[in-house]
Amino acid sequence: MNTLVIVLIAAVCLLCGYTLYGRWLANKWGIDPTAKTPAYTHEDGKDYVPTNGWTVFSHQFSSIAGAGPVTGAIQAAAFGWLPVLLWVLLGGIFFGAVTDFGALYASVKNEGKSMGLLIEKYIGKLGRKLFLLFCWLFCGIVIAAFADMVAGTFNAYAVKDGVTSLSAAAQTNGAAGMVSIMFMVFAVMFGLIQKKYSFSGWKEAALGIVFIVLSFAVGANFPLVLSKAAWSYITFVYIFFAAVLPMWMMKQPRDYMTTFMFIGMIAGAAVGLLVAHPSMNLPVFTGFNNGKLGTMFPILFVTVACGAVSGFHSLVSSGTSSKTVENEKDMLKVGYGAMVLESLLAVLALCVAGAAAAADGTPAAGTPFQVFSTGVAGFFEMFGVPVYAATVFMTMCVSALALTSLDAVARIGRMSFQELFSVDDMAHAEGWRKLLCNTYFSTFVTLAFGFLLTQIGYANIWPLFGSANQLLSALVLVTLCVFLKVTGRSNKMLFPPLFIMLCVTFTALVQRLLAMVKAIRTAAAVTIPAGETTWGVVFIANGLQLIIAVLLIILGLTIVVNSLRALNKAEKNSEKAA
Repeated sequence: MNTLVIVLIAAVCLLCGYTLYGRWLANKWGIDPTAKTPAYTHEDGKDYVPTNGWTVFSHQFSSIAGAGPVTGAIQAAAFGWLPVLLWVLLGGIFFGAVTDFGALYASVKNEGKSMGLLIEKYIGKLGRKLFLLFCWLFCGIVIAAFADMVAGTFNAYAVKDGVTSLSAAAQTNGAAGMVSIMFMVFAVMFGLIQKKYSFSGWKEAALGIVFIVLSFAVGANFPLVLSKAAWSYITFVYIFFAAVLPMWMMKQPRDYMTTFMFIGMIAGAAVGLLVAHPSMNLPVFTGFNNGKLGTMFPILFVTVACGAVSGFHSLVSSGTSSKTVENEKDMLKVGYGAMVLESLLAVLALCVAGAAAAADGTPAAGTPFQVFSTGVAGFFEMFGVPVYAATVFMTMCVSALALTSLDAVARIGRMSFQELFSVDDMAHAEGWRKLLCNTYFSTFVTLAFGFLLTQIGYANIWPLFGSANQLLSALVLVTLCVFLKVTGRSNKMLFPPLFIMLCVTFTALVQRLLAMVKAIRTAAAVTIPAGETTWGVVFIANGLQLIIAVLLIILGLTIVVNSLRALNKAEKNSEKAA
């Protein structure tokens, strides 16, 4: 099948989903353009900042459009491209976009409260504590997976036969890394200029484009050739500052600049597919079982998270975006629209991978990121863009996908840790509680946990991330059900995705747990006696994951039971609709 046809079908479906189902939800729940949003009522110049709707959209999209849409869609194509396409479209329109929009809507209607505080209000204090602990663990997993991914992308060295040497892509990776650093520097400058002059429209866009061009000019001419370990340290230093600095100073301007790159990347992929319209070489369907991934249920649904439905998105919606929305009418395009665009990105990634595959259906060699970036870079080369420039641009885009999620999740993880130990009267709280709730200390602890998990490696931790991510979406959905019920709003549209996500995630987590137990048993019986590995390595690779998986299952089950009880006890329209 032609990839262009697939993209066009997907674009039409997603557009119809936004204009019909998205607007129906907005009308069903109620939007008040005259109401003062939390950005105004709680304005503090740090987290609560009234912001233009398109800027908030840029922040939302760049934060949620991490590695997931590319990685998940290409990995899951092992089951065939048709199951992936169907899940992206159905999941994006009826599951993911609804969850993201619902989380943003509930937060804005509740003074910008994060999901943890919403759970306390509608589920109870125990539910809040358990959810925040779950959320913090999840943020650590995301930080580990994406930080390892970024460091690996910029790594200039390769190991062959025990010998470390510069890789063939050293200059390109180093240039992309330097571009990323300059993005951080210019983002701060952008934020300071915006703070003083409040540019909007074409002036804001022009300033952002100028800084993007300067970043690429510096990066392309002064590549920073470093090892994976060095880039890992740089990444963690960056996300530390991104987590503690005011949103307007670094996070929002960097997201705004990054969005232009994402648009360029998406446009390049779309135009390339339009002009070249290559065939979809991946098989339509390979079967319900895959030797490498496992059974299609539940693996397909946890592998394709971002792009279909993702619990992480709701943390962005309620943790950061809800505090900056200046008008309720912007919520639809921020919450629902950003998710729809991410679904389109997942479809494009699937088609690029399909075009890169061999005619006999054999997938292209390399990681999903490498397949996608190489494919889109090839499209740019078709239009006369130099190979080096195209490769640097795509390498930067790929890394930016992970970095924009990293800085968001670092901030959310910090806030979750603070909320876990905070009390209403912090002025008279115990000294230890004040320490744990300190912005800098909580950020350090969160990032230290994430850094520890990086030792597991991206490939090993990704399956656990997918399962935890989808379970998080189920926990958010049940909270939204309670919120909508007590405020007299319809919640029936949330029941199907809630039920499906609960079945999917607990099945996947149990499967993952059993796989790690089997791996530990095999190590104890075979590889350790043979001297091929040690208990330290086994613990890092499987034992630590096993502990986290057990915690996630226990926490998830407890939260679900408490939430369902609260939903059953909640009286319809018991709270005046905001």
